[in-house]
Amino acid sequence: MLGIEFRHLAALETIAETGSFAAAARRLGYTQSAISQQIAVLERLTEMQLLERPGGRRPVTATEAGERLLRHARRATAAMRAAEADLNALAGGDAGTLRVATFQSVGVRVIPPVMRLYVARRPAIEVKLVETDHALLVEQLLRGETDLAFVADPVATAIEQIAVLTDPYVLLAPSGSELAREEKTVGIRRIARFPLIAYRVPTQGGEAHLRSQGFDPSIVFRSDDSGIVQGLVGAGVGYALVPRLTVDRNDPDVAMLGVRGIPPREIGLAWHADRRLTPAAKAFVEVVEEVAAGLRASELAD
Repeated sequence: MLGIEFRHLAALETIAETGSFAAAARRLGYTQSAISQQIAVLERLTEMQLLERPGGRRPVTATEAGERLLRHARRATAAMRAAEADLNALAGGDAGTLRVATFQSVGVRVIPPVMRLYVARRPAIEVKLVETDHALLVEQLLRGETDLAFVADPVATAIEQIAVLTDPYVLLAPSGSELAREEKTVGIRRIARFPLIAYRVPTQGGEAHLRSQGFDPSIVFRSDDSGIVQGLVGAGVGYALVPRLTVDRNDPDVAMLGVRGIPPREIGLAWHADRRLTPAAKAFVEVVEEVAAGLRASELAD
C-alpha cells in the first residue's frame, strides 16, 4: 500500500465519477492507456479488483473493495487539493508569516497606518513585528532573523532598501517659554546651551550631532521613551532635540521648533540583498510606499 501514489487514487476517483476510462483520461490530461496502467498498478498493489468493467456503453463502476478505497482516496485527494491551495496562496503572497523589525519613532507614526492597510489587503498573512534598538536592526536582517527592517541613514552594503521618509530634527520647548514665543527655528550653537533631555546612549539622536560639532551639552535627564521625553519638556524640565517622527503634535504644553545645522534622518525599509523578496514581502513594501507618500503629503500640507 505504501507504493500507492496520489495519481493512482486520482485516476480511481475520476473513473468512478465519470464511469469511463476515456472520460477520466480527458479530465486528468492523460492518455487512456496511462489511466489503464495506473489502475492496473493500483489493483496489483491492493491485490484486489477495484473496478467492474462491463464493456460496451455501460459505465465502469467500483467494486466493494473499490468503494472502500474510494472513501479514503477522496479524503486524500481533498487534502492534497487543500495543500495545493495553501502552497498557491503562499506563492501568491496571500498566506504565510512576515517578520518585520522596526524602531520606536517609526512604530509611532508609520507602522499603525501601514498595518491597517496591509491587514485589509492580506488578511491571511501573519505579520510578526519586532521593535528593537536601531543598532541591532541590520544585524538581525543580515542573520536572516527578519525579512524586512525599517532603518535610518546609510546601512550595510549587503542591504537593499527603499526610501520611506526624510525625518528632520526638531527642538521641543515648553510652549510657555520665551523661545517658543519668539522663534520658529534654532541653530545648534544655541541649542547646545540649553538643558537637554536626551536618549540614554550619547552616540544616538540629536546629542550625537552636537558632540560631533564639538559641543558638550548639559543633559538633565535621559530616556528612550518619547512620551517621557516630551512630557518632561512640557513640564519645563528642559528641552529636547529629537526626530520629528517622535513628536506628538497634539500636546498643548510643547512647542516644536525647526533646527538649523543638523541633517535629517533618512528612513528606509531594507532587506537582505541576497534574498529574493516573497510576494508577501513585496506587498508590504508597496503598502509602505503608499503610506509614506501620504505622510509626505501631510508634512508638506503642515
